[in-house]
Amino acid sequence: MSAALTMRAELLLLAPELTLLVLACLTLLCDAFSNDPNRRQTFWLATLSLLAVMLLVMFPVAQFTEPPTGECDRNCGALLAFHSHFIADSLSAALKVAVCAASALAFFYAHYYFRERGAVQGEYFVLGLFAVLGILALISANSLLVAYLGLELMSLCLYAMVAMNSKAPSAVEAAMKYFVLGALASGLLLYGSSLLYGISGTLILTELSAYLHASGDAGLMPVFALVFIVTGVAFKLGLVPFHSWLPDVYQGAPTAVTLFLATAPKLAALALALRLLIFGLEALRPDWQGMFIILAVLSMAGGNIIAISQTNIKRMLAYSAIAHAGFLTLGILPGLQAGALAIGASGGYSSALFYTFAYVLMSMGAFGFIIFLGRKGHEAERLDDFKGLAVHSPWFAFVMLLLMFSLAGIPPFLGFWAKWFVLKEIIAVGYGWLAALAVLFSVIGAYYYLRVVKLLYFDEPEADSGPIAAAWSMRVLISLNGLAVLALGLAPGGLMRLCVAALAY
Repeated sequence: MSAALTMRAELLLLAPELTLLVLACLTLLCDAFSNDPNRRQTFWLATLSLLAVMLLVMFPVAQFTEPPTGECDRNCGALLAFHSHFIADSLSAALKVAVCAASALAFFYAHYYFRERGAVQGEYFVLGLFAVLGILALISANSLLVAYLGLELMSLCLYAMVAMNSKAPSAVEAAMKYFVLGALASGLLLYGSSLLYGISGTLILTELSAYLHASGDAGLMPVFALVFIVTGVAFKLGLVPFHSWLPDVYQGAPTAVTLFLATAPKLAALALALRLLIFGLEALRPDWQGMFIILAVLSMAGGNIIAISQTNIKRMLAYSAIAHAGFLTLGILPGLQAGALAIGASGGYSSALFYTFAYVLMSMGAFGFIIFLGRKGHEAERLDDFKGLAVHSPWFAFVMLLLMFSLAGIPPFLGFWAKWFVLKEIIAVGYGWLAALAVLFSVIGAYYYLRVVKLLYFDEPEADSGPIAAAWSMRVLISLNGLAVLALGLAPGGLMRLCVAALAY
């Protein structure tokens, strides 16, 4: 076991989650009694809540308590609390900071989106905070039970967020499809978890891993349970053939909700995959590795090819997300060295973490740009809405070009390095053919990203288009979002070192 902690230290270790719970309830009360149609108090309280949680994660209160007593195992550097159901380590810290930062930026985009349409919905920020709370619980889950509870808290909030615009039939349809398929995937994940509990007698992931390593070939039942676990993880990642909900939800939901869906929950999906498959089921790697190779290839092929025919940019970016999820999955394929949990030594998981961070930043910029171009009575969702943007707004056409080039994986942008690090790792462990397929599908995917650039610079603007009328705060935010993709692409080493450090303990 990891070092033993007193009850006081355990509660302090949970300070970020407890703080967010209290502040989310205060935000709910603030919104309930607010008379401001723009919900400024709700927005700022929600944003400051996320910043407070970030500070608590970066500077944990628990470090000022008495040092833990006991002996550390190979997880030395990770603290287990509440009978080992909760884990605090460098990986959880990095992911929690990223989730809070991404959610705070999503709140800025969302407040502008709703304000421009004359109806700021405070429920968005309240549901967003509770979704983040579920994500934080999932990130620190060291048991099948806590992982499931965190996943469900996040999912229930997302279902409600998608259906916020109840007057739009497409939003209601998307929410129903998301709810039904999400409930099915959650049920399969729960069934797989119950089978693992029946086999091993434990819910704790570290104990489950030790049991599976000690039992060697435990027969068919663990693999049978693994199929259900992989199905649940694949649904949350949006991998083919468990992707059917994603394009409809991305298109049908309000763009502010789509932006949130495309950012923080992606970090949660990576955490779910790492916690369950690497920390709990690493002994079954030969089985789930083969499954994920098939899922990754299908996702890269299906996502990139189907995206070519899309005329709605939100739907195009949805299929792009499927393709990126396939590419990201390749990062968790490289094996551990000698079965150790010092997974930073492998590099594969660091590349998957880097890829997720990069995708979240790029996706936020892409959907943020859709919000940026839209206005009351007009959603800039058609590709034709981007025609001739360089004529009226050359700077913002350039920002969109940066985002599209990065998503396509063109050097020297951040997206190129994300793909480079993943390809380097899978080639190093002997999957050269898989790397070749990934490059091929990336070249295919570059077509629909470059098509957007062509519309920006080489097509005539539509008759009703004109200069972008957006607030200066939104202009600054979208500009910084695009420039960050370029800046991190020119100097990717710092972010990669943070990813390696997050996984090295």
